[in-house]
Amino acid sequence: MDHYTTIEASKLLGMAVRSVQLMVDRGELEAWKTPGGHRRISRASIDQWLATRQGAGRAASHAAARTRAARNTPRILLIEDSTHFQNLVSLVVREHFAQTEMHVADDGIAGLAMYGQLQPDVLIVDILLPGIDGATLITSLRSHPEFSRSRLVVITSLDEDRRRPYAFALESVPVVHKSRLVADLPPLLAACLASVAADRAPAPAGA
Repeated sequence: MDHYTTIEASKLLGMAVRSVQLMVDRGELEAWKTPGGHRRISRASIDQWLATRQGAGRAASHAAARTRAARNTPRILLIEDSTHFQNLVSLVVREHFAQTEMHVADDGIAGLAMYGQLQPDVLIVDILLPGIDGATLITSLRSHPEFSRSRLVVITSLDEDRRRPYAFALESVPVVHKSRLVADLPPLLAACLASVAADRAPAPAGA
């Protein structure tokens, strides 16, 4: 098969359908429309995009590993547009995890840029963000090889029923309702940071 539907392409790329449509609009993927108006995306352009991403991902992964190895202080990045919850999460982190670096971005676009610069050990992100869909942001980050070393925690004001449209992005991701931040976030962060510390621990001699 020399082409894919938009849904097939989204599954191959690990992205939301809307993200693939935007890539086509930006010319990052080659596509055309059938007489019935259905979009078809060329297999060659997807293969090329994946090859480029994998090469960049390996380089970024090595760079991220060197960056983490060079510092001992864990980094936490919060992507949240509400000043109230920015302050609340920052307070929780300062109170329970004083030996960490806390960074805050107030929208998804800035958060993506900061993520690339900081390579945080833990990413806390709201599922509803201005400028970018939170589910798309999470799916995009998880498709990057360098993200494999970061721990992800989602915070949201949505109840379980209203979170169902985001289920594809939230699979296996810990979610904290904003009404439970003070109680539920500290143990989750403790587990994330313990996992980060275990990854950084030197391998036993002879291993």
